Amino acid sequence: MRAALFTPAAIPGLFVGCLLSNILGGAVPLDVIFGSLATLIGALGSWYLRRHRWCVCLPPIMANTLIIPWVLRYAYGAEEMIAFSAVTVGIGEILAIGVLGNVLLAALSAYKNLVFRHQAV
Repeated sequence: MRAALFTPAAIPGLFVGCLLSNILGGAVPLDVIFGSLATLIGALGSWYLRRHRWCVCLPPIMANTLIIPWVLRYAYGAEEMIAFSAVTVGIGEILAIGVLGNVLLAALSAYKNLVFRHQAV
């Protein structure tokens, strides 16, 4: 999701990539639609917060933590799993986007004039 920090072209790219991954991976239609929308919401939020290095990871973490448990509930019938799914999805998002994304961003900051467009890192 951190790719939205690089260029606005990453936003539709992330959405289409998630959509295709869900379709080709055999996800049910609700997952294809709402999982992809969660990615789109997160990417748009990251783009709007792109000037705030430590806040840019919050929109995808929040979007996926709030939306994906309900997708699991209604698309896959995990009725009693909303709270558990919210916690586990949230932890996964924090680790993948919050921790690893910020490590990657710090590593790439040496190349910020080549990689990032029109914002301070």
